[in-house]
Amino acid sequence: MLKRTLHAAGALLAAGGLLATAACGGSSGKESGGKTTVTVMTWESNATNKLIDTALAGFHDPDITVKRIDTPNGNYGDKLASLTQAKKLPDLFWCGNDTELQYTGQGLLTDWSDRLSGSGDFTAGSFDSTAMKNWKTADGKIGGVPSLMNTYGIWYDIDAFKAAGVPLPAAGWTWDQMYAAAGKLHKKGAKYGLVADAMTALDAPFSLSLYSLSAGGAPFADSVNHPTKATVDATYTEGVKKLAAGIKSGSVAPPGYDISNQQSLFAAGQIPMLWSGQWLAAGFLTDKPKIKYGFAPLPQVDRAATLYDAVGICTPSYTKNADATFKVLKYLDSTVWTKVLPDSPVAVPAYTGAQKAYYDALGKAQLTTVAATVKADLDAPLTMGVRFTTPWASQSNDVITAYWPDILRGKKPLSDLQTMTDKINDVIKSNG
Repeated sequence: MLKRTLHAAGALLAAGGLLATAACGGSSGKESGGKTTVTVMTWESNATNKLIDTALAGFHDPDITVKRIDTPNGNYGDKLASLTQAKKLPDLFWCGNDTELQYTGQGLLTDWSDRLSGSGDFTAGSFDSTAMKNWKTADGKIGGVPSLMNTYGIWYDIDAFKAAGVPLPAAGWTWDQMYAAAGKLHKKGAKYGLVADAMTALDAPFSLSLYSLSAGGAPFADSVNHPTKATVDATYTEGVKKLAAGIKSGSVAPPGYDISNQQSLFAAGQIPMLWSGQWLAAGFLTDKPKIKYGFAPLPQVDRAATLYDAVGICTPSYTKNADATFKVLKYLDSTVWTKVLPDSPVAVPAYTGAQKAYYDALGKAQLTTVAATVKADLDAPLTMGVRFTTPWASQSNDVITAYWPDILRGKKPLSDLQTMTDKINDVIKSNG
C-alpha cells in the first residue's frame, strides 16, 4: 500500500542495524552475458509486489535486466537505514519526500534534474506541478521522481449520517459543519463523531494550517521544505480553539486515541467520520465494509485548502549505470502504475500520463466520491505540506509533542501556541 512519507531520513541514517549483505542491495552492474542489472526495492505488500512484478515483465530492453529485491513492508525503514549505512542501496528504491530531499542535500542521490529538463514525454513538466515542485531542493536538484500522491479527506458512514439527520459531507462544506456533524453523531451514540489523528498527533499543526489558509490567515509554516518561519496568528488560533472545544465535548477523539485499528472500526460502522487518505479505498475494495461509505474533501472556511504529500523513487549517487537506471525509472513511473492500479487503485500517480488508469479503476469500482475528492484535492488553490521535510524535523517534533496535546486537552492555555511556535522558530534559526 502507499505509505505516508517516511519520517526523518537522518534518523534512518543513524538507526544502524546489521549491515546488509551484497545479495540484498548494491547498484547496477554487468552480468556475465553483458546485460546491466537494475535493482528495485519497494515497500509494497506481497499482493502489490506481484502486480509490480507482472508489470515489470513487460519491460523489454536487450541490454537491461530488472531485479526486484524482496523487502517486508513492515520494516522498510530499518532496511533502508542498513542499506544506506552499508552503501548498498539498490538502483531504484521507494522513498518519501523528506527522505529524498535530505538524502539529496547530503549528496547521497543521483541528481536527475538535467535529464528531466527540456521537452519530451518524461520531464519535470510531465508530473503534477505541486508534487514535482516539492521534490526539488533549494538549489534545483532532483534526487528522485514523485510516483504516487496522497490526497486527504473525510471518510463518512452514509447510514450513520442519515440516522443522525445530518447532511452528507460534500465539497465546500465548512469546518463548523464538520464539528456540528461530529457533535450530532456523538449524541446519536458514536463514541466519537470524528476521529482525526491528523489534527491531534505529530503532524497536526500543519493540518490546522488549512483552517487558517482557507480563512485568509497565515499558514503554520511558510514552507515545509525550506522554512524560514512558523506563525500562529489569530485565525490559526481560532481554528485550534474550535478543535479543542470539539475534543472537550467528546465529539472529536482526543490526542492519544489509538488509531491502529481505525480503518477496521470505520468499516464496521463504529467510527462515523474519519479524517484519512484515499489509500483506504483499495483496502475497502478487498475487505468489503459492512457500511455504505463516501469520501469528501476536507472542510473549508472560505476557499478550498488541502494537504499535499507525495512518495516516489530514488537512486543512490553510486549507481553504476545511470542510463539503464533512468530507463527503468521512466518505465516504473509512466507504465507500471497503469498496469498495477486497475487491480489496486491505491493512489493517483504523480506522472499525469498514468492518472487515467487510476480514475478508470475507481470508476469501475463505482467509487465516485473518491475520484471526485482526489480531483478536488489536486485542483485545490491552497495547499500545505503534511510536515517539515528538513534534517532537523525531529527537533521541531519534540517541541510539538511537548505542547500540542496538552493545549488540545486544556492542560495548557491557547496562548502556549505562541510559546510553541517561538521555540520552533528558534529551531529554524539555529539550523539556518
